[in-house]
Amino acid sequence: MGVKMIEAVIRPEKLDEVKDALDEAGYPGMTVIDVKGR
Repeated sequence: MGVKMIEAVIRPEKLDEVKDALDEAGYPGMTVIDVKGR
């Protein structure tokens, strides 16, 4: 399987849910960047 890149803007309160779903789908690694403002 090749490398896949998903780029998303996720609300902080949903981050754990997204991490768990990606891990269950077989994508355990991610980079998270905290962004402030609009």
